[in-house]
Amino acid sequence: MNTKETVLVTGGSGFIASYCIIALLNNGYKVKATLRSLKKSDLVKSMLKEGGIYSFRDLSFVEADLQNESSWEKAVEGCQYVIHVASPTPYTNAKTEDDFVIPAKNGVLFVMRAAKKAGVKRVVLTSAFGAVGFGTVKTTPYTEEDWTILNETVFPYQKSKTISEKAAWDFIQNEGKGMELAVVNPTGVLGPVLADDFSHSIQNIKQMLNGEMKACPKIISGYVDVRDVADLHFKAMTIPEASGQRFIAVAGEGLSLLDISNVLRKNLGKKAAKVPTKELPSWIIKLLAIFNSKLRVVTPYLGMVKRASSEKAIRMLDWKPRSMEESILATANSLIKYCEVKLILERTLKYTKNHEDH
Repeated sequence: MNTKETVLVTGGSGFIASYCIIALLNNGYKVKATLRSLKKSDLVKSMLKEGGIYSFRDLSFVEADLQNESSWEKAVEGCQYVIHVASPTPYTNAKTEDDFVIPAKNGVLFVMRAAKKAGVKRVVLTSAFGAVGFGTVKTTPYTEEDWTILNETVFPYQKSKTISEKAAWDFIQNEGKGMELAVVNPTGVLGPVLADDFSHSIQNIKQMLNGEMKACPKIISGYVDVRDVADLHFKAMTIPEASGQRFIAVAGEGLSLLDISNVLRKNLGKKAAKVPTKELPSWIIKLLAIFNSKLRVVTPYLGMVKRASSEKAIRMLDWKPRSMEESILATANSLIKYCEVKLILERTLKYTKNHEDH
């Protein structure tokens, strides 16, 4: 391996992307990270420091936007690989499915076209379990052979992930001659937070710790540590056999929210004082959701059981995910530390400001 091959990582300020950058730098690659605005580069550097990276000699930043095709040719120039993590955040006033689906699909195609033109060897696409296990009910764990079936039960986000992943495979088949594609489909992502930007699954743990979640909704789904997701991206980029394959990232088969809260209470002592101890019947949550918009987001998932298997990644790529207990505790401890540090900073700023005012 030429130790200084260059990898473009898209959406460089995101949770998964920042850990992909850490994995690449630690393995001797140069990284070019895309940001919608270069103003975010200091934030990314502070996240990487939190993740143990102190030299930025092999890291550069480039401005690119998933809504703007012309920005990608410059971004991908001189890169041998692309890890495409960025997914467009649809405008917060997204009214229609198209507001989710079109930018996601176009974004993937813009990146794939630019990568092909630049002579990139392989693209690793971050898809999601959302492209695997929705629109269907299975009693056995989902595998890479499964695809979300697009019907009225599938939410726009999962629809956008399914359509954009299929667009990537179609591109490779029809226009990508000579370029390779591998896809990673993470389940719920946990792991140590590096900044304010963290996944929905981590929000659940945060709400358990701060007492916002009084009881656990009945939902069983798969989870994985962000460090293992990054490692799987790295393996999917570097191992020849990964070409043309998709890989589900999950540790174990699935956990309920109550399982997670039990791990927190068992290990964190007083810090877990506010963590819920019981499950809440689904009908109560549905009733409360009439008055509470946060709960309304949860209701479609109530009673859902989505188990998945990572047997393929373990067998083909020798992937070794951490135990869920280790990952849950790493998430919780980092949240506690991060929130404490933030609180101290806020108090210091407030104190300084008050004293400057007097």
